[in-house]
Amino acid sequence: MYFRTVENAAETHQEFVTKEQYDKLLFEYEYLKQQLADLKRMIFGSKSERFVASDDTQLSLFDIKEEQAPEPEKTEVSYQRQKPAKEKRNPIRVALPAHLPRVEEIIEPEGVEENDRKIGEEITEILEYNPAHVYVRKIIRPKYVKADKHSIVIAELPSFPIPKGNAGPGLLAWLHVSKFIDHLPFYRQIEIIKRQGLTLSDSTVNGWFNAAIRLMKPLYDTLEKQLLTH
Repeated sequence: MYFRTVENAAETHQEFVTKEQYDKLLFEYEYLKQQLADLKRMIFGSKSERFVASDDTQLSLFDIKEEQAPEPEKTEVSYQRQKPAKEKRNPIRVALPAHLPRVEEIIEPEGVEENDRKIGEEITEILEYNPAHVYVRKIIRPKYVKADKHSIVIAELPSFPIPKGNAGPGLLAWLHVSKFIDHLPFYRQIEIIKRQGLTLSDSTVNGWFNAAIRLMKPLYDTLEKQLLTH
């Protein structure tokens, strides 16, 4: 079977090739086309893409043999290093601040008799923490009848942050500090108080909070005025 090809437009002539030659030329054409596509992908494609030949029997595009550099000679070097002995240091305990209150606890030894003489003492300071606790402030105001029996005297109540309310300034201060400084929402504060045997509702705590916030309105106005004048 023969195929006819035409070349050279200026002088047209006919040339025939066999089927084996045609198949060979077609194979080389497809192979070079694939190699050119792979080369374009390596040059213009993503840097993360790498061409990996699927067939080890394929010829490379450029028949270049890379010369392998001779492996450098390896030399084993061994040495011994003596570690310095670690010095045992006794931990230095920082003295506790002097401004903290001290609660003394005296522990007498057993077997002390009346005629034994004290020659000194050993003092050990332990840092402790007394968690905040709620309590009831009970205010008692005695009433007296004057000698003329025409009038009764009684002391006035001290002023409270919330008129006719039963929340003291210490509790209100703790609620605000826990919320704005310690970032504790009210439901967590309610759980903290609940562990001490006192159950508070959300509406009660929110009412205390709003009433205390209104007391700070004059302070807010003063700070705002100072900031705007500077």
